[in-house]
Amino acid sequence: MDPTGADTRPGVSQVIRSRAMRLAVPLAILAALVAVDLLGGRDIRISGLVVAVPALSAVFLGPLPVLFLGVLALGGAVVTAWENRTLDTVNFPVVLATVVLVSGASVLAARLRNRREHELAQARKVAEVTQRALLRPLPERMGRVTISSMYLAAEEEAAIGGDLYAAAPTGRCGARVLVGDVQGKGLGAVEVVSLLLSAFRRAARVRAPLSELMGYLDSGLRADLHELSAYPEPVTLTAPGAAPVPTPVVEGMDDPAEIESAYDERFVTAVAVDVSDDGEQVRIANCGHPPPLLIRGGTVRQLFPSTPDLPLGLGDLTWQAQHIDTHDLAVGDILLLYTDGVIEARDRDGVFYPLAERLVRWTADRPDTLLADIRADVLRHTRSRLADDLAMVALQRVV
Repeated sequence: MDPTGADTRPGVSQVIRSRAMRLAVPLAILAALVAVDLLGGRDIRISGLVVAVPALSAVFLGPLPVLFLGVLALGGAVVTAWENRTLDTVNFPVVLATVVLVSGASVLAARLRNRREHELAQARKVAEVTQRALLRPLPERMGRVTISSMYLAAEEEAAIGGDLYAAAPTGRCGARVLVGDVQGKGLGAVEVVSLLLSAFRRAARVRAPLSELMGYLDSGLRADLHELSAYPEPVTLTAPGAAPVPTPVVEGMDDPAEIESAYDERFVTAVAVDVSDDGEQVRIANCGHPPPLLIRGGTVRQLFPSTPDLPLGLGDLTWQAQHIDTHDLAVGDILLLYTDGVIEARDRDGVFYPLAERLVRWTADRPDTLLADIRADVLRHTRSRLADDLAMVALQRVV
């Protein structure tokens, strides 16, 4: 399924047709080469080109189809040589050996490609399951607002991104939403996401006010990261009686000083919003995150913070009270929170995705419809080649 809930898995008939087409193309090329060689007379000799068919097929076919094409290529070379009476020439054994060797290498290449694709698919599946376990589904309704969320993973390898979102009730019928983006990718980013979401949920249980929330998250995150930097390497036992082998948590690093520095330099841009009990106001705390967008009656307004605050995890650089901005929220208004993966999505010319400009053109009156429109438009803009994960949460006041 895609992030909107639609089932995008291909059906059995589609898979069969796709595989048949992929095999039909090299078969047609092979048949054309043999036909040209047979009908072209003694002056045209292109039977040696049949070796290219299994070689090129290894790019998109499995080892068995490639082996099948290799056998057919070998048969084609024999048939053309027999028809042209070149079986007893010195060149014929060279042609056969070339077809056999290239076909064998192509089968091996197809097998290695299949294995790599399987490993990558498994890694992506693990990444997706991990992301879903961390990012719990948000409630569709909380207090005076309806909520819709979307997470879209980048296609590059299987790196797990650090985008996050969460929601919690406040007061009698208020709502609080957090959206953030951890610096970096991979297991280290996932660990920070887990720490931050746990701290957010603890703050919700003790009903921490918004003015104290970001300070609570910042201090907790810095303390947790300091502990991780002090004990960066979990132990993996290799075999009974064997010495334990440390496994670095931060990918690509095995030096303790380097790992400690990497943890200490982690930070999170985040924005938290509180919708009041009556739904008439929204209070925003922004720590270095892209500004929320308020959509009202066909207009879009960027809610920039009145005073910029540092991202979470950097609170030890300077102490300052969290700045809170308050805005009115009318019935029907939609507040859009998003990560920089949305506005930094580029087209093939390197142009960033103009989110605020695009929102003005649309007439979506529901959060889920709005997010689906943005998702489709971003994928069109980037030609489905996302360089970074993106997360979005839309809230709409309904009463």
